[in-house]
Amino acid sequence: MLERLAAIEVRYNKLNDLLSDPEVISDTNKLREYSKEQSSLQDTVAVYREYKEAKEGLDEAKLMLEDKLDAEMTAMVKEEIAELEEKMEDFTQQLKILLLPKDPNDDKNVIVEVRGAAGGDEAALFAGDLYKMYSRYAEVQGWKTEVIEASYTELGGYKEIIFMITGNGAYSKLKYENGAHRVQRVPATESGGRIHTSTATVAVLPEAEEVEVDIHEKDVRVDTFTSSGPGGQSVNTTQSAVRLTHIPTGTVVSCQDEKSQIKNKEKAMKVLRARVYDKIQQEKQKEYDETRKSAVGTGDRSERIRTYNFPQNRVTDHRIGLTLQKLDQVLLGKMDEFIDALITEDQTSKMKAATEEA
Repeated sequence: MLERLAAIEVRYNKLNDLLSDPEVISDTNKLREYSKEQSSLQDTVAVYREYKEAKEGLDEAKLMLEDKLDAEMTAMVKEEIAELEEKMEDFTQQLKILLLPKDPNDDKNVIVEVRGAAGGDEAALFAGDLYKMYSRYAEVQGWKTEVIEASYTELGGYKEIIFMITGNGAYSKLKYENGAHRVQRVPATESGGRIHTSTATVAVLPEAEEVEVDIHEKDVRVDTFTSSGPGGQSVNTTQSAVRLTHIPTGTVVSCQDEKSQIKNKEKAMKVLRARVYDKIQQEKQKEYDETRKSAVGTGDRSERIRTYNFPQNRVTDHRIGLTLQKLDQVLLGKMDEFIDALITEDQTSKMKAATEEA
């Protein structure tokens, strides 16, 4: 492990030099590539340097014990050794996690698709609650949210809402939200006060860059139509809404959120590229079934992952068995307890798999 870390530090220092090189600075592609690589190594190098500093201090403290010291000084040195050994253990654990294979999509922005599923109008209203929850979480993280496409219901919910969240590491945290989300509550339309169960599905797709997915213009059919708003009402009479069909995969994307046809086409293309990229990724993952099973949240998107129980103010994540009596807080975007627990579970399972392979 230490040899690998030393090599990573050498590469990190080399990247620092390259990023100061005028030739690299003038080459946009190289500058982006090296900057991205340097950023991916930064945390590992920082912890490794702290580890080395603690190791140096520990070695010096142990040497001091070999000298003739008075009782008070000996006690102080032994206390320092104990503290440094504890630090070393902590740094070692951190480094093991940092050296785990990284998901290449983790630093990317995401496109989130939320759809009302079983439950009619109530499912659509719940889809709206989930959209607000993710928007608030993004706000807390300092990320930006932008609606790409929305299909409204007369009661104010969403049959479907597609939005983009832009921010460093967005995919690394939100990728665990893939799946079916279940709500248990008394709907506003229920006069008898009975609790209903409805569901909404969430798909989180990493934004794909043009260099990652080569979509040829000849493979995309572009159709235009007039936009409509909540309840099907007309928004404008111009052909500003856009529908893109990727002929090789049959992927269809519509966008009517903007008044400009050009802007709608740009937004739709982002979603199309993300969906085609996701399709390619999903096909690759099928070849690694064991890897998929060992990771949290990468399985079937129809799988029920979480239940939101309003009468008991309770949220349960079924994958890790975590229940919190904080539904009101979670819906305000305070999702860190769930997301942190899911990341920890994922890292633990990966470390276990790596140990077994070794």
